[in-house]
Amino acid sequence: MNQFGLTFHHFGLAVKRPEHARALLSGLGYRIGEPIFDPEQNVNLCMGEHDTMPQVEIIYSGGLPGPIDKMVARHGSGIVYHLCYVTNDLQNTLARIAEANLDCICVAPEKPAILFDEKPVSFYLISGVGLIEIINENPAG
Repeated sequence: MNQFGLTFHHFGLAVKRPEHARALLSGLGYRIGEPIFDPEQNVNLCMGEHDTMPQVEIIYSGGLPGPIDKMVARHGSGIVYHLCYVTNDLQNTLARIAEANLDCICVAPEKPAILFDEKPVSFYLISGVGLIEIINENPAG
């Protein structure tokens, strides 16, 4: 385990329309799940899984204003905009990030994520790094 208690989970790819991302990932051997609408974030999501490569989450608009709209407008061809990690102790993870003198700002507090069996996810902007998502595997702990 690393000093932050985080394990890599997936890359988040924001796109205007998912067809091209699905075609590329499928051609690379990814198995693409069915789209799921997440009402907490107002986005559609598909998870791409591969036996030997990292998972990729395809994220696109849910039809109403959502968190990726501005980014997709600026990057019409799509953009990998977050890295996702899993922790078993979110408060300890955040404390260790702070102890490492990393500027970590919560931009979206914990919400249940339909794609991850209702486990809570939260998003943090790490200065000099970018956006990370954290899946809390142990929300009661």
